Amino acid sequence: MAKAKNQKKKLVQIKPGQQALLRKLPGVDHLMELTAKEAFFKGVPPAVVVNSIRSVIDNKRQAILNDEPSINDKNLSAPHLIDAVKNAAKNAMTPNLRNTINATGVVVHTNLGRSLLATEVVENLITIASRYSNLEYDLNIGKRGSRYSSVKDLICEISGAEAAMVVNNNAGAVLLCLETIARNKEVIVSRGELVEIGGSFRVPDVMVKSGGILREVGTTNRTHLRDYENAIDPKTGLLLKVHTSNYSVVGFTAEVSLRELVDLGAAHQLPVMEDLGSGTFIDFSKYGLLKEPTVQESVTAGADVITFSGDKLLGGPQAGIIVGKKEVVDRIKKNPITRALRIDKLTLAALESTLRLYRDEEKAVRMIPTLQMIMLPLKEVQKRAQHLAKALKNIGDARMHIQLLEHSSKTGGGALPLMELPSLCVGIQIKDMSPNALEKAMRSNDPPIIGRIEDDLFVMDPRTIQKDELSIIETAFENLTKKA
Repeated sequence: MAKAKNQKKKLVQIKPGQQALLRKLPGVDHLMELTAKEAFFKGVPPAVVVNSIRSVIDNKRQAILNDEPSINDKNLSAPHLIDAVKNAAKNAMTPNLRNTINATGVVVHTNLGRSLLATEVVENLITIASRYSNLEYDLNIGKRGSRYSSVKDLICEISGAEAAMVVNNNAGAVLLCLETIARNKEVIVSRGELVEIGGSFRVPDVMVKSGGILREVGTTNRTHLRDYENAIDPKTGLLLKVHTSNYSVVGFTAEVSLRELVDLGAAHQLPVMEDLGSGTFIDFSKYGLLKEPTVQESVTAGADVITFSGDKLLGGPQAGIIVGKKEVVDRIKKNPITRALRIDKLTLAALESTLRLYRDEEKAVRMIPTLQMIMLPLKEVQKRAQHLAKALKNIGDARMHIQLLEHSSKTGGGALPLMELPSLCVGIQIKDMSPNALEKAMRSNDPPIIGRIEDDLFVMDPRTIQKDELSIIETAFENLTKKA
């Protein structure tokens, strides 16, 4: 320590030329006086202006010390610095969470906010958010009520379950159920179902946090009923089935159905839980798509408790939905952890409105954006692609090369990994502009346009582009070609 204290600090050697440029940098006070004369800064909080000025001066100082070739008398002038301060202030005043255009073709895009809410859901959300509500007030008796009452009956009506409750996400739902049912007990689960979801969260890790003891059975590709049966002993507390919604094992495989697991649980007086992951109320196979197990089927199979997400295939807000037998769900509700995982009024409002749409499946498919995009006919996708390609060609810039490409869209959100949705995409090249530069330019647009790069092309998939966003994309490319 004494040696470290005695070491002399390294002095930065400033060259004469750098010293001359550093002297030209104005002080914060001087730039504050200049900003006071600019209409742009009216309404901008003084703290933001000061921080923006300091940031610009610091950046210029560092550029001088780094001998950056861009630094010269011109960009150290007051007008240039004020413009830089304006940009810094504008960035500081722009919300971090922004509307983006999803042109990736991934419907439930986790990085871009997952499911879009239906229009009437958003309208109800605004009403509840801007007014008081009966969140925990029973209007019939004039006393405190349960916040789950607004959605419990709807979930039970749609799923056929005896009881239901909601927490903040499906990982929370799984944790809560395991902690309630199987703390300090063994939980038997197939090795092929020990999934990892986004953010490196794994079923075994959630199990550890819940206090349950993992008991793996079977192999990665094949698990039989006898594997579960042979593992049951006095320490067993739960039989768990996890739907592998974000991957699929194909080929030489075998798995135990939920119905078989329920029968085994009944024979040994053990509860059975299923984590459906994404979860859906719609049988996609009726619409010519891949089969995905529905919540209703799991309830009919007799599982004691089932968990699934509200913001993936369901097309609602982020939530973890728990359904099952009343005795089990009532125990889960009483767990103190429930309060730490409970959802707020905005989530409840959005979830209730989304669930009401499911009372009429035809209406749900038509109104819920996630279902709408997944089931969008190829002809409609092709129509949008052709419209966008024609509009971009009409810009009339000879440097821009546009092609229509046959690709596949994805469901995303860790659901239906094998389902490929046929699509027609728009691929763009601009002469003397790399695909990465083009992607960055679109990402820097207001609002940002998020596409993907394939075969040296910037590719946009119309399946996930909303109709009113097509004109925004056209304007973005028109502005880009003017600058180029």
